[in-house]
Amino acid sequence: MLQTANAAPVQVCQADYHNPLHAQALVDLLDAYAQDPAGGGAALGAFAKANLATELAARPQAFSVLAFAGGQAVGLVNCIEGFSTFACRPLVNVHDVAVLASHRGRRVAEQMLALVETIARQRGACKLTLEVLAGNASAIRLYERVGFAGYELDPAMGKAQFFQKRLG
Repeated sequence: MLQTANAAPVQVCQADYHNPLHAQALVDLLDAYAQDPAGGGAALGAFAKANLATELAARPQAFSVLAFAGGQAVGLVNCIEGFSTFACRPLVNVHDVAVLASHRGRRVAEQMLALVETIARQRGACKLTLEVLAGNASAIRLYERVGFAGYELDPAMGKAQFFQKRLG
């Protein structure tokens, strides 16, 4: 638990997708992140808002971490377990990291990522992965501070790049 001057202590927990308070916090925080320029600048659609917690709960490979300060949800990390074929072990992809603007700079994300790492280790994961926009300098500093680094197998082949292909 971290406390800053004139601020409520921050408490982090693994989200319970069946808890209505956690489910609403998940949607509200992800929607706030989606509306931020780092999240694309557009609100979540009605389908995502109505079904997010239920759909995540249906996937045992998914888990989320929430941060609360003074009873208010202020941070979210969504994770999806994958599999490393080279290590023949699970890996955990940190899919979303969101902290309300009012609580940025207070190491909320750092606390949430520490719990993510604990949960990943409990699942037997060999590594955490994530992607970040090149222009999100504060997030890059955070990730480097907590031990993330660019991914490469052989320096001669260069660093990995993230690609996507939309399917609809």
